Amino acid sequence: MNKEKLQTKIHNGRVIMPYGIVPNGSVLIQDGIITAVSDQDIDIPGVVGLDAEGKYISPGFIDIHVHGGAGHDFMDNTVEAYLEIAKLHARFGTTALFPTTLTGSTGDIVKTLETYDKAFPLNDSGSQFMGIHLEGPYFAMSQRGAQDPRWIRDPDPAEYEYIASRSNSIRRWSAAPELKGAIPFARFLKSKGILASLAHTDAVYEEVTEAFENGYTLATHLYSGMSGVTRRNAFRYAGVIESAFIIDEMDVEIIADGVHLPAPLLKLIYKIKGPDKIALITDAMRAAGMPPGESIIGNLQTGVKVIVEDGVSKMPDRMSFAGSVATADRLVRTMIRMAGVSLSDAIRMITQTPASIMNIGDRKGSLTVGKDADIVIFDENISIHTTMVKGKIIYQSGANK
Repeated sequence: MNKEKLQTKIHNGRVIMPYGIVPNGSVLIQDGIITAVSDQDIDIPGVVGLDAEGKYISPGFIDIHVHGGAGHDFMDNTVEAYLEIAKLHARFGTTALFPTTLTGSTGDIVKTLETYDKAFPLNDSGSQFMGIHLEGPYFAMSQRGAQDPRWIRDPDPAEYEYIASRSNSIRRWSAAPELKGAIPFARFLKSKGILASLAHTDAVYEEVTEAFENGYTLATHLYSGMSGVTRRNAFRYAGVIESAFIIDEMDVEIIADGVHLPAPLLKLIYKIKGPDKIALITDAMRAAGMPPGESIIGNLQTGVKVIVEDGVSKMPDRMSFAGSVATADRLVRTMIRMAGVSLSDAIRMITQTPASIMNIGDRKGSLTVGKDADIVIFDENISIHTTMVKGKIIYQSGANK
């Protein structure tokens, strides 16, 4: 097969670049890699053409915190669950994702890692798996949210060293830094190249600064499951939320579904942290892409029952949220419409910034020559028309996929 037959050209679209939007540009792809980006049509004889029809040509969306979708959860621990979740999120523009766990037994967590390793080579028609995000089980009971209290515990070196030894796929581990043993835990993660993240925590500023210095450089779903200003014996203490704002270098992720955080808080986070320190996440559970009603968060057999209504998952008493049912396109729309953010900045927060946070910016996150051809084509409403992973079209609206 000659070289020209391996080339694809996406043209006649508004190309979203790191420095701005090119009004009538094109992108050239060869063997799954971006080989050229131009502000005009690239004329190459015999190239396979894909007409964007004036729509936006964007880097693929990267979701660094997602639990499930399409009626499946990663902790169902089946290969089918992994593959169906990947397909569902690809329909909504996600080209790369980090499967995320919940609290569970050591056996459950190891089983999830094993299932990931089985599913990884079979995933050829959905969002690409980029590694596992372990959310828990080392959390503050007072900030557990929808995390199952049966499995919440302090970091145990014997346990986390064993878990880490069972897989090379762990990329991030979320924990409460104020727990006994949480700082040595972060140092261990750093030695293994695993990102430590603050989550479900009641820490105060002094504890957060120590945690940051030892590797906790990301705040998991800011505002959700974490302390704000508290009083102890009449004295006020800054919590994790304020600490994330004060520490300029700290990255944050937000569930921008328009429900978990109202417009004023979205605007505040954007104003203080800016698009280079914010990653938009779905935190989606199994009900993403499914009709409202009863559902389960976590493992299908042992998980927690929840109810999905008002575009969000809630605990049965409706007193707290229990995860999101958002897809990535909804996050972008929310930031534009509710937070007043530009399209360029909204896209940066779901492409380039998460790629940087997860240390995959050398191959993901922007339409740059030499990077993977992970590309999404969408309209003014952020309705997804085409999703492409490494140059392969895995979703097109209206197509029988």
